[in-house]
Amino acid sequence: MSGHSKWATIKHAKGAADAKRGQLFTKFIKEISIAARMGGGDPNANPRLRTAILKARAANMPKDNIERAIKKGTGEIGASVYEELTYEGYGPGGVAVLVDVLTDNKNRAAADVRNIFNKSGGNLGATGSVSYMFKRKGVIEYDGEKYTEDQIMEIGLDVGAEDVSSEDGVITVTTDPADFASVLEALQEKGLESVSAEIQMVPDTYTSVDADTTAKVMKLIDRLEENDDVQNVYSNIDIPDDYQA
Repeated sequence: MSGHSKWATIKHAKGAADAKRGQLFTKFIKEISIAARMGGGDPNANPRLRTAILKARAANMPKDNIERAIKKGTGEIGASVYEELTYEGYGPGGVAVLVDVLTDNKNRAAADVRNIFNKSGGNLGATGSVSYMFKRKGVIEYDGEKYTEDQIMEIGLDVGAEDVSSEDGVITVTTDPADFASVLEALQEKGLESVSAEIQMVPDTYTSVDADTTAKVMKLIDRLEENDDVQNVYSNIDIPDDYQA
């Protein structure tokens, strides 16, 4: 779950996302493969591939999996050809939702995403209908029980992070997208293990809805994330502090 919920991050930080680890690795494999196909298999000469590998390592993806994904992308072993797509729409309560897709079947992906929106009380919008509400940012998150904000801030700001903040047990490092890889690498070299690390679409403002509508929006997001073609889901929902899954 990406870029829409501190509540989701807290769940992840506490280890509740382990059951989805296999699905997460599948998404990383696709991302690494397409990066290698587009820019070659050398991460030093392919910034997108380097970023994808850093994200996979941040989630403790095994080295063998990463190497196989690169070989799939470069054609050394059999691979599917993936297309990148972004869908925009609204969830219940008018909450903005962005969906990043990597698929080997564009028609299937489009039908699936539209169906999930429709069945969940939302609707797809035209290109540009909600993306203007978001900005691309590098976001690296740490478990606040493992590290202190001062500890992360001292290193993070020194290596080029834009901001370091702490809320509800999660310490968040924000970077310019162009600096994401170098900041993450520097933090990893200092021995800091992140909960998650990715370039996200971060909303400029958040939309507050009641508890019932929040539950409906979260169900929409969960359904989207369970789809094999969906890589990332972003939303501007403001999760209430007392929300329970």
